[in-house]
Amino acid sequence: MPERSVGTRTIALVGPGGAGKTSLAEALLFAAGAIDRQGSVDAGTSVGDSSPEARSRGGSTELNLMHFDFMGDRFAIVDTPGSVGFSADGAFAVAAADLAIVVVDPDTDRAILAEPALRQLEALGIPHLIFVNKIDQARGSIQGLLEALQPMSASPLVARQIPIRQGEKITGFVDLGLERAFKYVPGKPSEQIAIPDDLADREKLDRFHMLEQLADHDDALLEQLLMDETPDKATIFADIARETRENLVVPVLFGSAINGFGVRRLMKALRHDAPAPEAAATRLGAKTGCAFVFKVSHGGTMGRLALARVFGGTLTEGTELKSPSGHVRVGTLFSVQGDKTAKLTKAETGDVVAIAKAEGVGAGQWLGASGTVPTIRRLASNYALAIATTDRKDDVRLSTALHKLVEEDPSLSWEQDELLHETRLRGVSDEHLKVTLAKLKRRYGVGVSAKPPIVGFKESIRKPVTQRGRHKKQSGGHGQFGDVVIELRPLPRGAGFQFDEKIHGGAVPKQYFPAIEAGVKDATEKGPLGFPVVDVAVTLTDGSYHSVDSSELAFRTAGRIAMSEALAAASPHLLEPIHKVTVTTPSYATSRVTSAIASRRGQMLGMDSREGWSRWDTVEALVPEAELQGLEAELRSLSQGLATYEAEFDHLAELNGKAAEEIVQHVLEPA
Repeated sequence: MPERSVGTRTIALVGPGGAGKTSLAEALLFAAGAIDRQGSVDAGTSVGDSSPEARSRGGSTELNLMHFDFMGDRFAIVDTPGSVGFSADGAFAVAAADLAIVVVDPDTDRAILAEPALRQLEALGIPHLIFVNKIDQARGSIQGLLEALQPMSASPLVARQIPIRQGEKITGFVDLGLERAFKYVPGKPSEQIAIPDDLADREKLDRFHMLEQLADHDDALLEQLLMDETPDKATIFADIARETRENLVVPVLFGSAINGFGVRRLMKALRHDAPAPEAAATRLGAKTGCAFVFKVSHGGTMGRLALARVFGGTLTEGTELKSPSGHVRVGTLFSVQGDKTAKLTKAETGDVVAIAKAEGVGAGQWLGASGTVPTIRRLASNYALAIATTDRKDDVRLSTALHKLVEEDPSLSWEQDELLHETRLRGVSDEHLKVTLAKLKRRYGVGVSAKPPIVGFKESIRKPVTQRGRHKKQSGGHGQFGDVVIELRPLPRGAGFQFDEKIHGGAVPKQYFPAIEAGVKDATEKGPLGFPVVDVAVTLTDGSYHSVDSSELAFRTAGRIAMSEALAAASPHLLEPIHKVTVTTPSYATSRVTSAIASRRGQMLGMDSREGWSRWDTVEALVPEAELQGLEAELRSLSQGLATYEAEFDHLAELNGKAAEEIVQHVLEPA
């Protein structure tokens, strides 16, 4: 048995949804003997994707943690969701990994969906390799696939294998480093065979090309090639390992996770090429005796768990560590294998563990000596639903449950809109929120109704008006009397609300001014068209009072009456919120994206190439808030799921005609 390496190495599985990341994790576990039989994602028998939500949709909705031992080395696997709606769940875990495997489809049209993952790994400085999955289903050439992928990578892609074909089917591979050929055997290690005669010349050419790529970063190897000397295999494998770890090259291997093809070769590459945990610790600025928390989990029977990676020392239960909120005493430690946990007596360098009772520590934070927090590029949470409990008795439980779900998922948020009396849940996509509501019901027993949120229409006025408002009531004893005259005038867009007074001769005592202003503001909460009123100025100019019957309540009522009548007479009109939308999209979908924006009453502001990205564009436009509902799903359908957008409120614009009439009619019609 080879000597065990120092520290657990963490491998992140990243890439687009449907590429087979969870199937690859299953194949790695089976090949290493960590499980007795290889499960299936489709059959719902895999170690990963064990939640009911993941099972029902046939894909990952949250990260999966697993581990295995192989030839004396210990590995932790972080299997991340590929769907954009759930991609944020594994972001911090990937940032703390030693190496990432980018899993791609052999179909060129689908393989290019890996670009966001590749760009993120480059930005974080994480070494990575590409595993072309489902190779037994490949129809095009591997060379064509590499040519399509290369523009997405700043570092050269280095093919470490070439396929062996029988007709149209790939049945094995030639390892360019070992100069050996292997035949795939389903569920078993590949069998070594002689290099086919028809591949002998190609093997020599492709191997020399691989060596040339490696020699770009090794002067000694370059000199050997120039002198027509044959470098020894030890030199070649040492170069591959070093250049992979230093992000100078991106090796490419292929296989089939479901059939176990190429999986053991991949494991050997991980064993030799994945950096030790010290490299990730250096990248993150981690000191001795600390742990990086990459996720908080509330989903299991253990209560709140902080999922973390240990750096530079041994962690045991009861250890007291510095935290952002003070100090935390480490609770029980667990190893995680899918949805199963097992108690640990200690955690050592590189281990990925679940820590109980780590209260006050969230994702992206450090326990112990602090390091840097990786900068994660997250998708905007543009999709929103207005939710309400189906049973009012669950209102308090809803708040508690949402707090836990948001703590788990950094791309999820919720807010209480007091003005519109809505609880709004925000996420990345419709699918993201659908899964969240399913968790809300399953875990916490809180059922909710959901609908699109109310659009934040406002109203304003076109002309100035002078209006008197009088409130007089006599019902025995002291009566109520308040009398005011106000001047109402429009303000420039965005000016808000202003109140002033020009009272002469004490027509209205000063102590009633605040009450009058409050009454005026009361009337702006819902104008004559049914929406909040903005961009108006009110001046109190005259009025009268009664020494006995006047009161703050009476003058507040008078102010509200005057303002309500003035608004109705001042030519009210509807305003709709306009958002500035920035869309990032692959260039092949740009024209379709701009057409979709135009169909939503969007006004184009500009378009440019996306900085630092090959064949991507950035589109900017102004789009009414009312038209944003469903935009995220439409953009995904137009771009193979790649286009995303960010939106922020820009201004209010006047809305007239039939569209305005329909909105006002809908609001004012009886319920």
